[in-house]
Amino acid sequence: MPRTGVLASATRVEAGSGDRKLLEHLEATVAASKALLVLRGPDGTDIVLPQSLVSLLAAAAHDLAKGNAVFTLPVETRLTPNEVAELLGLSRPFVARLLDEGEIPSQHLPDSRHRLIRLVDVLEFQERRERRAEGRRRIMDVVEEAELPY
Repeated sequence: MPRTGVLASATRVEAGSGDRKLLEHLEATVAASKALLVLRGPDGTDIVLPQSLVSLLAAAAHDLAKGNAVFTLPVETRLTPNEVAELLGLSRPFVARLLDEGEIPSQHLPDSRHRLIRLVDVLEFQERRERRAEGRRRIMDVVEEAELPY
């Protein structure tokens, strides 16, 4: 039985143009204080949402207010090399090389050459990659500012 794509089945949310003002207000309200969010059930009972969920909603509201789509996946989700390549915007052969070199941890399926990669490992790799790129940008700024030869 073929595996369905994880990224295709992720919950994707896009804000309508009329929602952006409301989302900006929600983001500002949550950022200004430790706001409580309450979910009112159909029977009228109120449920105070935990702070972890409020933080998640605030982060989603921030991106949606800027016009970005948001999708949710548990960080323990397992991805195929193709899905990792799609998520990072890299080629599948390049991702395979990163997996072979151990830059991104992966595990082989039993009795198979196929691999699965945890989403949390992909996100950690992306964070390291962005930090290195930021470091290179800072070095280039210093070199240009000091007018040093390349």
